[in-house]
Amino acid sequence: MAPEDERIALFLDYENLAIGARDGLGVSPFDFGPVADALAERGRVVTRRAYADWSSFDEDRRLLARAQVELIEIPQRIGGSRKNAADIKMAVDAIELAYEREFVTTFAIGTGDSDFTPLMHKLREMDKRVIGIGVQSSTSKLLPAACDEFLFYDRLPGVEGRPVPPKPSRRRPAAATVAPVAEPEPVATPAAEETTAGGSDTDVTAVVTSTLAGLARATDGPVRASTLKRAILRKDPTFDEGDQGFRGFGELLRHLEGRGVLALAPGTAAGDPEVSFPEDTSAEDEAFALFATTVRDLEASAGAPPQLSGLKDQMRKRDPGFSEKRYGFNGFLSFARAARARDLVTMDWDEGRGDYQLSVY
Repeated sequence: MAPEDERIALFLDYENLAIGARDGLGVSPFDFGPVADALAERGRVVTRRAYADWSSFDEDRRLLARAQVELIEIPQRIGGSRKNAADIKMAVDAIELAYEREFVTTFAIGTGDSDFTPLMHKLREMDKRVIGIGVQSSTSKLLPAACDEFLFYDRLPGVEGRPVPPKPSRRRPAAATVAPVAEPEPVATPAAEETTAGGSDTDVTAVVTSTLAGLARATDGPVRASTLKRAILRKDPTFDEGDQGFRGFGELLRHLEGRGVLALAPGTAAGDPEVSFPEDTSAEDEAFALFATTVRDLEASAGAPPQLSGLKDQMRKRDPGFSEKRYGFNGFLSFARAARARDLVTMDWDEGRGDYQLSVY
C-alpha cells in the first residue's frame, strides 16, 4: 500500500439509506456497489459496518454479506426506540475505532440524518477526514457542511434510479365558504438549495477562479490542481465536476484553460499540474472596459456620479454573463477597487448615502 493511500472506515446507517433510496429513487434493494466503487477510488476501505434491524432487510442482508460488510444487529425492542439505539451504537463504535485505530485516516458515514452531525464534527476535531454519503431527497442540508466531502448516492456512477412521485395529500378539500388554509412551507432539500458549484458553466468557472485567487493570495508558491480541488471541497463538500459533464477535475481544468480562464503548467508530480491565471488578460480587460463604460453612461444620463450599489446589475444588463469571480475577485467591491487602481475610475465615499460614488477619469 502506498503511504499516501487513505485508510477508510465505512459506517452505514442502513435503514436511513435504504428507505431513502427506495422512496426517493425507486431503488430496492439498496445497491451497495456504487458506494464501494466510489470509496475504492479514494482509498483502501479497512472497515465496513452497517447498522439496522436486519429482520426487515432479508435480501439486503445477503447482498451486503457478499460485499464483506459486517452487519450490526439493532433489534426492535418493545418500549424502546430502535432508531436511537442504532444512532448511539454507530456513533460510539466510530469514536472507539478512531481512538483504537490511529492508522484510519478517513471515516465514511452513510446517512441523511442530521443527528450524526456532532459525530462528524468530533471526528474532524480528531484530525480525521470525513466523507458523507446520502440520498439527496432525504439528506438534511446540515450534513454536507459537516463533512470534508459529501457524495450524493443519486449521482454516483452505476446508480440507476428513477424519481418517485410524491404521495398524494390526504388533506380533505376545504368547503367553498371557508378560506383556504395556507400550505406549510416545504422543507428545503439539498436539491433545492443553491450550491456554490452547481448549475451552469458560469457558476463552476466562478468557484474555480475565486478559489484559485484565494489560494494565490495565501501562498507564495504555485498552486497545484490537487490543492485547488481540496480547497473547493472545503468550500462546498458536494462539489462534483461530473455534474458539469466532466469526467475528472483535470478535464475541467483543461476546458477552462482552452477558454483562456486559467493556465496549466507541468507540476512536480505527474498528473498534478500547476494552475495559475493566464498572462493574456484580454478577457479581464474587456470586463474592466465594460465597468468604465457603464459608469460613464450612467453618469452622463443622470448628470451625477453613480453609486456602487446597483452598478453590477447595470453591467449584467449589458453582459448577462458578467461575474467578477471569473477573474479571481472575491467580491464586486474588490473588482471596483481594482478598476480604481488601473486609473479607470475614481471612488469617493459619500457619508450621506453610505456608499461609494464613482466617476470616470
